Amino acid sequence: MTVAARVPLGRGGLSTPPLGYGAAALGNLYRALAEEEWPEIVPAAWAGGIRYFDVAPHYGLGLAEKRLGESLRMLPRDEYIVSTKVGRLLVPQDPAGRTDIDNLFAVPAAHRRVRDYSRDGVLRSIEDSLIRLGLDRIDLVLVHDPDEHEREALDGAFPALSELRDQGVITSFGAGMNQTAMLARFLTETDADVMMVAGRWTLLDHSAADELLPLALERDVSVIAAAVFNSGILATDAPAAGDTFDYGPAGSDVVERARAIAAVAHRHGSTLPELAVQFPLRHPAVAAVVTGGASAEQASRNSALASRPASDALWGELRDRSLIGAPALRPRGARVLDGQPVR
Repeated sequence: MTVAARVPLGRGGLSTPPLGYGAAALGNLYRALAEEEWPEIVPAAWAGGIRYFDVAPHYGLGLAEKRLGESLRMLPRDEYIVSTKVGRLLVPQDPAGRTDIDNLFAVPAAHRRVRDYSRDGVLRSIEDSLIRLGLDRIDLVLVHDPDEHEREALDGAFPALSELRDQGVITSFGAGMNQTAMLARFLTETDADVMMVAGRWTLLDHSAADELLPLALERDVSVIAAAVFNSGILATDAPAAGDTFDYGPAGSDVVERARAIAAVAHRHGSTLPELAVQFPLRHPAVAAVVTGGASAEQASRNSALASRPASDALWGELRDRSLIGAPALRPRGARVLDGQPVR
C-alpha cells in the first residue's frame, strides 16, 4: 500500500491524501448492501491509501454514518479525517412498510428528513451524527444543499459552525452543493474554509472554473470535488448511449465528447476514469477528490485512479482539441500524487 502525500484541507490544520471516499453507498444508495458486503468497503479503501471519509445524515437516513463509524472503529483515529453534513435533521416516524427509495436509498423509512439550517438545528445535527458515528469529534462539517434556505444558512448554520471551530469543537467547516453560484456567495459572505462542489468541476462540466475556483484560490479556501464521474458516464472506459449524466440519460453530444476524451486517453496509455479523477486535482484550488464505491472492488479500484498520473502531452492534446479548458493545465505550484509531481 502506498499512501499519497497529504495536502492541506482547510485552514485549521487538517490534511489528507488527495483522494477520499464518499460513503453514500454505505447508506444503501440504489440497492441494499448485503451484511457480508458492506464491512469490506472501508478496509479496501483504507488499503488503497484513503484517509478522508465523507458522509451525511441524508445517506440512508443515518445508516451510512452508522456503518462508517463501525468500519472506522479499529483504525487509528489520528490518521484519518471525517466530514459529515448539517441541514437535514432525522425525525423518527412509523415506516409502515414504506422505504426511502424515492430518495434513492433502499432503507426502511423509519425517519423523515426535516430541513433545518438554524443554530439549534446545527447543534442537534452534529450531536446526532457523533452518536451515529461513534466518534468523539468530527473534523469537517459541511452545510448540505441549502439551495432554498440560503438566508437561514447564512444567519444560523454558518455562524454556529464558525463558533464551534473557534472553540475547537470542529476543525473546519464549509458547504457542499451541486451548484456553484451559491457556493461562491458563501465564500464572500462567511469565513468558511472548505467548499465541496459536486459535478461542476469535471471533465464534462467546467462551470466551477467561472467563479468558484478563482474565488476560492483568492481567499485561500480549499475545494473538494465530488461526483467527478458525473453520476456514471465517466466511470467506465467506454462511454455508451444510455449512460447516466447528472442523474439522467446522457445526450448524444455528451456521449460523443466523453468518447473523444477516452480515445485520447487510450492513445496515451491512460483511461477515462483515471482522467476523471485527475482532472479536478490539476486546479490549484482543489485539495481533494471524493469518489464512492458500493463494493470492496470498486473502492479499491477508485482509490488507485490517481496512481498513474497522465502525461502533459495527453492534457495538451485534450486542450488543443478543446475537449477540456486551459485553466486545468497550469496549477500554481506542484501537486503530488503517490510521489509523482503533477503540473
